[in-house]
Amino acid sequence: MKGRIVIVDDEPITRLDIKDMLIEADYEICGEAADGFEAVEICRKEKPDLVLMDIQMPILDGLKAAKKIAQDKLACSIVFLTAYSDSDNTEKAKKIGATGYLVKPIDEKSLIPTIEVAIAKGKQTQNLEAEIEALKTRLEERKIIEKAKGVLGQSLNISEDEAYRHLRKLSMDKRAKMKEIAELILMDND
Repeated sequence: MKGRIVIVDDEPITRLDIKDMLIEADYEICGEAADGFEAVEICRKEKPDLVLMDIQMPILDGLKAAKKIAQDKLACSIVFLTAYSDSDNTEKAKKIGATGYLVKPIDEKSLIPTIEVAIAKGKQTQNLEAEIEALKTRLEERKIIEKAKGVLGQSLNISEDEAYRHLRKLSMDKRAKMKEIAELILMDND
């Protein structure tokens, strides 16, 4: 399978046509929805690679549903399907972070490449977000360790390098992460 997709359109015939094209192209359809509320619920359960979303739907339109899906990171990417090519909807789709925008009627020649690119971009974005989170975590740890080095240096009257070696030795001796040791050292100083 090339990817897991949720199809969202209030027209059952449209969903069926798209589903047939995608299955033939070796994609897994992990859910179908007729409105935005169903789309959000399915995405919450399935965490698909891509949501293929109609904009004009009853109850909750595709733009609002996509905004919720994007905010909660319930799918890697969103491609809009719509009969409207107006700049207002296009701008809203861009603001939400859509990775594609197709105007109906949909044909396989434009659908499949758009989906391939959207899934790739979605996964790339997901990887970058994970890297950013890891960097943030490491930076926070580094800040705590630096603070602890300062406290140790002052209380033991030793240099910064000696304080770092002291922290590292404590970490190894106690078989704990340096961050944990640093947090304990800082407990009385907050």
